[in-house]
Amino acid sequence: MTAQGDDKARATVFIDNERVRVTEWRFAPGAATGWHRHEYDYVVVPMADGRLKIVAAGGQEAFAELKNGVPYFRTFGVEHDVINANDTEYAFVEIELKP
Repeated sequence: MTAQGDDKARATVFIDNERVRVTEWRFAPGAATGWHRHEYDYVVVPMADGRLKIVAAGGQEAFAELKNGVPYFRTFGVEHDVINANDTEYAFVEIELKP
């Protein structure tokens, strides 16, 4: 699955050391992370209220309704593409927990 106009989300890594990687993800409307597999457990902290489209293995699609500042946690191994389903830019911070 590709984003509208093949836009890619912009990743800015703020911290990457032996313990954590902290990345800000910014998405234009319709932009996507691209298909990826998480190699570490991670926490996502939304920077605004918004809606993301999640495309999982096998093409299953779901929508996540995120709230500004309300984090969620996932374990390593998640495989998906994440797409901005909003009409405006969307951003979140991802904190990966290294072993």
